[in-house]
Amino acid sequence: MGIFTHIMDCLLGKSSLEVRRSGSWPTLRKHHLETHPTCAVCGGTKFLQVHHVLDFHSHPESELDPENLITLCEHPFFNDHLRYGHLGDYKCINADVLKDTAAWHKKLSNRKEEF
Repeated sequence: MGIFTHIMDCLLGKSSLEVRRSGSWPTLRKHHLETHPTCAVCGGTKFLQVHHVLDFHSHPESELDPENLITLCEHPFFNDHLRYGHLGDYKCINADVLKDTAAWHKKLSNRKEEF
């Protein structure tokens, strides 16, 4: 991760100045997005982020664990990363992110369009 991205993440509350990601993170992130190319909530394929189920600030040992990752979008209008991964505040971690995203994905997949 570049210094500019790290500073922007800090300003948004997504990261802290004290904790930096592993040098292996970009490769793992790329591989995760290749194998999980859609948002776990809406199924979108744009504006994707890789979210840590256990946040890497509190659980640095899990930062590179593929089982600790989920794909969520940061679409400008439907920011599932912020909404489901962080409950509307990047300083918050949703401990139920896997359960919540699965439930909302099911709801969205089964919705009926009645216009």
